[in-house]
Amino acid sequence: MEVSILEKAFDIIVKDLVKKYDRIVALKGVSFAVEHGEIFGLLGPNGAGKTTLVHILTTLIKPTAGSAVVAGHNIIEEPDEVRKSIGIVFQEPSLALNLTGYENLYIHGKLYGLRGRELKERIKEVLRFVDLYEHKDRVVKDYSGGMRRRLEIARALLHEPEVLFLDEPTLGLDPHIRARIWEYIKELNKEKKVTIFLTTHYIEEAEALCRRVAIIDQGRIIALGAPEELKSIIRSDVIYVSADIHEADICHILRIMGFHDCIPVGKGRVMLRVEKATEAIPGIVRALEKYGVMVREVSYRRPSLNEVFLYLVGREIVKEGVRPMERFRRFMR
Repeated sequence: MEVSILEKAFDIIVKDLVKKYDRIVALKGVSFAVEHGEIFGLLGPNGAGKTTLVHILTTLIKPTAGSAVVAGHNIIEEPDEVRKSIGIVFQEPSLALNLTGYENLYIHGKLYGLRGRELKERIKEVLRFVDLYEHKDRVVKDYSGGMRRRLEIARALLHEPEVLFLDEPTLGLDPHIRARIWEYIKELNKEKKVTIFLTTHYIEEAEALCRRVAIIDQGRIIALGAPEELKSIIRSDVIYVSADIHEADICHILRIMGFHDCIPVGKGRVMLRVEKATEAIPGIVRALEKYGVMVREVSYRRPSLNEVFLYLVGREIVKEGVRPMERFRRFMR
């Protein structure tokens, strides 16, 4: 099959993807492309359509409409070729806990057609890459959470995929372990030139790792660009105000007093966009005190990706629960 110019430049091309579940429309015409060697982030709240999109791109489910090409292969017409070209690290653990790290990789390699010396050398290489070679003969149930995650990354790399899908790769890990996983992801992308598609709930993770980020909400891509480009959406300072009343009431008072760009954050806290924070803060405090509201805290800063997300989506990210392990079984079948 002839490869188009676009397919030569991009490892993932998504065009007008739609997915319907009875009356629920999970994806509503999603389109984007991921370049060769890019770390691309997908950021969105619970129920936004992230997992559905990953399932479609990894051939676990079929779209209702639209098309996608992954690693030069059409997900509908060439699902087997897509699966050979990708690696996946799911949210939930999918390792065999009663087997050793080496045995987990050996079985996975066999499933991908690796044999003999080639398989042994690949296992040694990926275990060394994630600093687990010395622990290869330990039973996985004795691994720490961070070690298990690193083993899952090693397993996903075993057959040398062109594209690696990381679905919430650091969910539930301690901050210092999360930072270490970030370093492996950066090194993997830099040294091995693997294209990485990353879904995350951690905004700081998207900022630290991704060259470009797509924000998805209610089945639509509502913003896409480099983190710095997305921050430019908010051309102002950002002020946070905490008070001793409900956040919706804080915004109501401030809007009455002329501060219209107010977004409730939660727990008696709101976010405002203003031109000059230092000039606006005294007026904000006076407006609330006029109505007998006790201001607990006021702070301001230049916009971050977190403020962009809050501004576009209107709510903070809610952590999703883990998915059933059935996804992994279906993928391997």
